[in-house]
Order: sequence, then structure tokens, then C-alpha cells
Amino acid sequence: MKIENIQVLRGPNIWSIRRKKLIQMRLDLQEMEHRPSNEIDGFYERLEKLLPSLYSHRCSPGVPGGFFQRVIAGTWMGHVVEHIALEIQTLAGMDTGFGRTRETKTKGVYNVVFAYLEEKVGVFAAESAVRITEALIKGEDYNLDADIQQMREIRENTRLGPSTGSIVEEAIARDIPWIRLNNQSLVQLGYGKNQVRFRATMTEKTSSIAVDIASNKEETKRLLQEQAIPVAKGITISSASAVPDAIRKVGFPLVFKPLDGNHGRGISINIKTEEEAIEAYEHAAKISRRVIVERYVTGFDFRVLVIDNKMVAAALRKPAHVTGDGRLNIQELIDLENTDPRRGYGHENVLTEITVDRDTLDLLAKKDYTLETVPEKDEVVYVKSTANLSTGGTSVDVTDHVHPQNIFICERISKIIGLDICGIDIMAQNLTEPLTDTGGVILEVNAAPGFRMHIAPSEGLPRNVAGHVIDMLYPAGKSARIPIIAITGTNGKTTTTRLIAHIVKNNGHRVGFTTSDGIYVQNNMMLKGDTTGPVSSEFILKDPTVDFAVLETARGGILRSGLGFGFCDIGVVTNIQEDHLGLSDIHSLEDLSRVKSVVLNSVKKDGWGVLNADNEYCVRIGKKAECNIAYFSRNENNPIIKSHCKKGGIAAICENGFITILKGDWKIRVQRTILIPLTFGGTVPFMIENVLAATLATFLWGFKTEDIKISLETFIPSASQTPGRMNIFEFKDFRFMIDFAHNPDGYTGIKEFLRHIDSPLKIGIIAGTGDRRDDDIRELGKISAEMFDYIILRQEKHLRGRTAENIIGLLREGIESVDPNKQVEVVPKEVDAIKHAMSLARPGTFITALSDVVDNAIETVQDYQEQERNGLFNAPPAP
Repeated sequence: MKIENIQVLRGPNIWSIRRKKLIQMRLDLQEMEHRPSNEIDGFYERLEKLLPSLYSHRCSPGVPGGFFQRVIAGTWMGHVVEHIALEIQTLAGMDTGFGRTRETKTKGVYNVVFAYLEEKVGVFAAESAVRITEALIKGEDYNLDADIQQMREIRENTRLGPSTGSIVEEAIARDIPWIRLNNQSLVQLGYGKNQVRFRATMTEKTSSIAVDIASNKEETKRLLQEQAIPVAKGITISSASAVPDAIRKVGFPLVFKPLDGNHGRGISINIKTEEEAIEAYEHAAKISRRVIVERYVTGFDFRVLVIDNKMVAAALRKPAHVTGDGRLNIQELIDLENTDPRRGYGHENVLTEITVDRDTLDLLAKKDYTLETVPEKDEVVYVKSTANLSTGGTSVDVTDHVHPQNIFICERISKIIGLDICGIDIMAQNLTEPLTDTGGVILEVNAAPGFRMHIAPSEGLPRNVAGHVIDMLYPAGKSARIPIIAITGTNGKTTTTRLIAHIVKNNGHRVGFTTSDGIYVQNNMMLKGDTTGPVSSEFILKDPTVDFAVLETARGGILRSGLGFGFCDIGVVTNIQEDHLGLSDIHSLEDLSRVKSVVLNSVKKDGWGVLNADNEYCVRIGKKAECNIAYFSRNENNPIIKSHCKKGGIAAICENGFITILKGDWKIRVQRTILIPLTFGGTVPFMIENVLAATLATFLWGFKTEDIKISLETFIPSASQTPGRMNIFEFKDFRFMIDFAHNPDGYTGIKEFLRHIDSPLKIGIIAGTGDRRDDDIRELGKISAEMFDYIILRQEKHLRGRTAENIIGLLREGIESVDPNKQVEVVPKEVDAIKHAMSLARPGTFITALSDVVDNAIETVQDYQEQERNGLFNAPPAP
């Protein structure tokens, strides 16, 4: 078997709108296409032995063992790979369940699709599943445990931590979108101007001064002490020679901890001799140059969590420990404890596996124990000096038992230090009595405290502390989203996008929009290029200045990665025509409709889908939509429009020379078509469609018709407003038009426009694109022969696997099938072709360049315009 391609889908996609995180692997079964599972001796037996847990997979029979039934009866290896990829992720601690395997139009080649939680693990699982299947086919041994451990390690290196993850999960539960901003813990919640950012448990509301104070344990202690908060007696030293003096001032027993440490690193407790003290200092000094020496206070280790100056949780923390049985030694007891199903690798479970390190050995040595020591029955042996969960500690929720005075002290501490999210470490006999009565003390205050001990305590009630963070970041009434209008279709997407953005901007919004020529914020180009995929959408949604997004969404991005947003408010489908067929398993208009419908299916239920009623494929996908639907049509008598409006629906039509909104039986006229510059006096049908789509979408959003009317009148087709969309340049004796038309439907639109152009000579400069079908390229030649008197063929780019000669030959075939005597000339380079066309011009000539590289063509023509204005360019008359 051969993996041809692996794609990571991160948003709504052709397989599922709800399940956004999918791996799509294109797998060529090669000779295995002719060998289903029941024809491979011993395959089922080997599969069941290696992965017995696959019994839980119900598959199409719908019962436990259903997948095994399919294997016994005979199924294709792509299906087996899908189930193995899902199961090995589950065995690695990432439970997933959704999968699909479908054959492509290429015999023996399948799309194997399955869910993932961490995308790098998902890619590894795809590759591993193929390796495992091949080993099972050959009857070879396979080290499954090694792959599962590697997936765990990949997950721990790439996943969000438990605290960050809990906030993200709470945001998802509240329908708040999120974007991961780096490969660590920096996360954006919300879109555009309504975004907030946080890293782990520090938010954009967290004071940098407060973090600096909390990071300096000495400064923290001083501030708390000045405000009558009980703290442990201690001093700070910076050399081993200062240890004896510290002992005299503070007195045994002692705690040594780095001034700038965290997560319990470098801490030594219950130090009772000078020799131990010097060792403890050197251990702490590895973490921080300055070391705190404090009086060791006996009692229990508590963590109190304060969010937005309110106590929300408290936990009793216990260092990692084992309990003797009089039979097993300490190492064996640790190994036994690690078999607890609640313990796992890293942060995968409630508890973390206990590891043996210097801290462990030091603690044992103080009791004259080693790892081989057998503790007495019921003897508790601590193997870590601190209660951090990341080192194997446990936690018990005590939130409901904290004395009101202790709550008051903790909330006051959060304000003294200035932290919005504050973890307070307390040593005390209990929290049910005031610290002032029990002699309890504040050990330290933590910025970015971990949530794990509260959201998943080993004992007691879990606390949804992440909910308090979201309450703080998004108080009642504050929105996390900005409006999104998404535009897709075969032709007209960019112009419709630009017109909608123009209307939105004129209504006072700061709009960000993506197009096939660049990303814009308030008409300022941010990035140049074809920016119609999910990365470009995220660019706009990450911009904190944008309050309205208008996103052109092309098929390529949908197929590669899915949508760059969870859902939109309005989805526009301009049309579905033949283009790019034969690519990425899209071979028919039905296939293409499935891709375009992803945008429509992503519209929220109370949002609107705006569809072209003149296009049968748009109408088809509209019938399956779950959102509100509105139609547009150039034909006021379109039966779809008639039926839709009879039921009280909303539509936009062109009637009696007006762009008109229909609401049931009511007509709202917006503007005369001939007064809308984009329609070129009403002579360009496809531009009228673009106007109808944009007018309807913005009306549905809630903009007033009079405001839409003004915007339609002020949107002037030009190289700056609509680059590459019927840009006409005036010269002294001729006109030159540049358009991005690149498929038969686009060419037909230009042909309709040229019918209204009175010119003695219409010259066309055309080119093909190598990744289209032969018939598609020939069709371009046919349409060109019908609209041009003289044709210049060029082909220097976009070969995509073909030769220039092959593409030009197909264009010639199309031209000659219409008019064998048509004047045709080949000028390979676009700049030369433009100059040559100008040399052929005579008074009244209309030159049209159907260019796939719009920027180069526009710049070249504008340069010639400038030369003519300066008297430096005179196109010679044609011979």
C-alpha cells in the first residue's frame, strides 16, 4: 500500500461540519485492492491478537464486535487502516470515534478519514496504521507499544496543558471560538475586536507588575507582612557562606527554596542540620542565584484559588507517597501505585505517574531508607517533598470547608499582589479555622496557578474553575464574535466579496476581507496573493481592529484544510459551474456542489444562505440547507423565486431595470441597474448577478436599502476597486480591458459584454491553464473564436504538468472547430503579447486580455498609458 497524501482538516469540511478535526489520507491499496481481509490467511486472528480492544468497534452491524464481523466476512484494507488509526489513538489516551473510508474515482485509491485530538498524533496514527496493517498482512511481528508510547510523547509535546485546555473547553461549551496562536499555551478567544488572549492561566487582564511581584518570593512576603498577612519567618541568601547565619536567625527546622523557582523545583524541606542546609542551598542555587531560607512550618499543604478577587476553589495537596504492606519494597510500591488507572503519562489522566529522582532519594536517605527498603504495614512513605500534581502528588477538594476569615484573607491577598488569577499556598493544620488561630502561614503566591488539582481532584468535588475565568473575560452582555459573511461559488466570488465589503465599510464598520488577490483591512492591502483559504480567514479573525469579516472562500482551501471559521452569519454561493473538474477527486458538478455546500452548511441556524436561483446546483444544495434561505435571480419570473416568495420568502431580482428586494408580495426597489457602475450600464449580466448577491446579503444583515443604494453607486469598477474584473483602460485610439476570466462560464460572460461593444476590431489575448481537462481548454478556444476577430495565444505560466505547446495546441483546436480561418498568432510572453496587440490596434479597436496574472497585465497597461500621456508611446497602426 502507498500513502499518496495526508491532509489535516481543522475546520468544517466535506466530511463533516460538526467534526472539524479530521485526518484525510489518500491511500493507494495497490495489489491489496484485489485481496480483501477474508482472503488473507490468518489476518483476522493476528489482528484480534494485536488489537483485541477493536472488539468495541461496532461498525455497520451496530453491535460490539461488528468491525470484526466485517473483517471475517471480508473488507478492504482502507477500512481496516481507518479502524486501527482510531483505536491506537484511543490506546494512547486520545479517545476518538468518527471515521469514513470511501473509494475515489481512481480504482484502488481510497480516502481514509478519521478523527484526531492532536493533529501531529493524527498524522502519526495514519502512518502507523498503514505500517501495522502491512505487518498483519505479512504475518510479521509489530512493536505496538513503541508506537503508542511515541504518540503519548507527541501529545505531551504538542497538546494544550490541562489548565489552558480547561479554559478552551469551557469556551467551546459556551460557543466561544478560539485560535491557538503558537505551539505552546498562547490562545485567542473570540474574533476580531472582541478577542481576548490568555497564556496558561495568565490573561490579558493579568498585571505584569503583579506577575513580577509574585515571581519574587521575598518581595511578595514583604508586601504581605506589611499588610498583616501571616507569613513564614525567613530571609534570603545568595551564597553558601551565608547558610550558618541564616540558621541562627531563623532556626531549625528549615525550608530552602529558589527565589525565582516554580513547580516545586529546587525545594528542600525539614532541614535539621548544617550539613543538610548547605546541600539544600546548593540544590536550590541551581534554579536561582538567590535562595529563600524559611522556618519549616508543620501542617498540611493547601492551595487556594482566587479568580477576579473571589475565592473559587481550595484543595489539600499531598506529596506523592506510598503505603507499606510489610512485603513490597519502596520501588515495588511505587510501581504498584503507578498501575492506578487514574495515573498516566504527563497530563493524560487525573494523576501523574510517580518517578524517582534526587528529591526522592534525599527524602528516603533522611529516614535511612533506600528504594529496596520494605516499609512496615500501613506506614506512609513520602517520595516527594512538594505536593505538585506534576510530580505525582494528589489533591483533595476542601472548597466548602474554608473558614470565612480565611476566604477574606485570600481574596485580600489577590488584591494586595494585584493578580486576576491567583494561587495561594498555605501551610496550616486545617482551613476550617482562622489561620490566626491555628498558626497557619502563607508560603507563597503564584501567578498562572495550575487548575488541574481543582478540575480533577483525586478526592472530592471537581470545580469548574475555568468557568470563572470565562465569566471574567466575557461578562454578561459582552460578545466574543464578529459578523462573518462568507462567499463561495465558481465565478463572481471576488467581485461580490469586494462589493459586500464596500457596503459594510460605508455603514461604519471596520471591515476585513479576503480575496483571490489579497487580504485587506479597510481597503488597505495587508498581504498580496490568492488569499481565499483558512489561513487567510484566520488572519482577519485574529486582527483586533476588525469588527466585520467578509471572506471569499474557494474550493481549494476547503478541500485542503476545511473552513477557517466554525460558522458564519451569512453564506453566499454565487453559482456552481464547471471549473477545476478532474482535480482533488472533484469530477462532476455534483462533486463540486458538495464542496461549495460546506459554506452553506456552516451558516448558523438563524443565519442566511444566499443562493443563485438561476443555477440548478445552487437550488439543489439550498433544499438541503438547515439555515434560512434567500434567492437572487436576473429573471423576475424565475419559478424558484415565484414559489419562494409566495411562501413569504425573501429574494433579490432584476425587474423593470431595477435591483429589487422581494419580501413575500412586497417589492423594495433599491436602484436602477444602469445607475450602478459595476453593471456597465446594465450590459454585463454576470455583474448584475454579483450586485444582486451583495445587495441581498447586506439587506439580510440589516443594512438599510438607502445605504446599500449609495454604496452601489459609489463602487466603481477599476484596477484599484476590482483588480482584474473588467478593468477598462482608455487610450487615444483604442481601449484595453483586462479580466481574470479563466473558465468557460467566465469567457461566456465576457462574450456577452463584448456584444454591446461597437468596435471595428476586437482583439483577444488568451491563455490556458494546465490542470484543466482537454475539453475545458478547447472550450476556451471555441468561445474566443466567437467573440474576437483576432486572437493572440500566449502561455508562459500555469503549465501544471503540461507543456506550453500542448495547451496552445488545444486552444487552436477549439478555435479552428468554430472558424478554421480565424486570425491566430502565438506570442508566448504576456508583456510581449500586450505590446503586440497594441501595435495591431487601429482607431476604435477593443483589446481584451483574459489574464491569469492580473497584476502584471495591469501594471504593463498602466505603464503604456503613462507613456502615452507623456508623449512617449504611440501604438503604430496595423499593417
